[in-house]
Amino acid sequence: MKTILVTGGCGFIGSHFIRLLSQDTSYRVVNLDKLTYAGNPENLADIEGKHYRFLRGDIADRGLVERILREEQPWALVNFAAESHVDRSIIDSSPCIQTNINGVQVLLESVRKNPVKRFLQISTDEVYGDKEGQEASSEKSPLMPSSPYAASKAAADLLCLSYRRTYGLPILITRSANNYGPYQFPEKLLPLIIRNAMRNLKLPIYGDGGQMRDWLYVEDNCRAILAVLNTAELGSIYNIGTGVERTNLDLVRSVCEVLADYLGVDGHTFEQNIESVADRPGHDRRYALNTAKIRLEMGWSTLTTFADGLRKTVRWYDEHKEWVARAASRE
Repeated sequence: MKTILVTGGCGFIGSHFIRLLSQDTSYRVVNLDKLTYAGNPENLADIEGKHYRFLRGDIADRGLVERILREEQPWALVNFAAESHVDRSIIDSSPCIQTNINGVQVLLESVRKNPVKRFLQISTDEVYGDKEGQEASSEKSPLMPSSPYAASKAAADLLCLSYRRTYGLPILITRSANNYGPYQFPEKLLPLIIRNAMRNLKLPIYGDGGQMRDWLYVEDNCRAILAVLNTAELGSIYNIGTGVERTNLDLVRSVCEVLADYLGVDGHTFEQNIESVADRPGHDRRYALNTAKIRLEMGWSTLTTFADGLRKTVRWYDEHKEWVARAASRE
């Protein structure tokens, strides 16, 4: 049985990844999470037993990380732990620097002393920066982050690659498009729009809503991450996305349409609440990923269409209003 140390496993994507691992009895999971406002133990309330261990702690705590590595001797470490909200990073970048850079450095140094077979850093398409009017980013594209959050993730990627080159650490990196699905923290765009629409509140969109994004159902991303973890050549980087882009305004209108159909009401009921608000400073107009590499080398493809994923997500948030309320109260 392979033990995998997952850091940040109580967050949105991390909890889905642990859920995926729990479906295969050949894995044992140790989940290290600091439980900041977005780290929610309720996300894994049904995951328990001898194949799962939860530890509360900070990836920047070197003594703790080294102790866990010595005790558990994991086959792999998968790092989801991150301060991941762009707006928060613009207000104060300190938490991003502490977790996304210093925390990753602690993980890398700890693995130098207590080796694992694979170290997978979970990154983001935001490290490539604004791709408006340009070709989609390949894994070899330069990193040109715009926000403090994106800069901290790019720094972590480069730090990981430097440890691969200098010390021979078994580094892998995945960079995914915007994820969506159940258990996403309510401050993120899609759950925020769903929640506000259900409460007949305004649906805020930055600027003209013309920012282009690729929306990836979280379970598809987790399948890709697991494929990379198990089979990729060490030192590899993989982009993960659907290859389909839509504007934020189109996304919000799609949510309104799906929600109206789900509740059996007139489609204009929600759309009339769409409201433009002052744009985010330095807001990137377009993210775009070339995902040919993972499709060709891993044989991966998405299983969930945007329409199906959106319906599943709307239904889940409607059926889990208490979870949403409790999660929002942690903010």
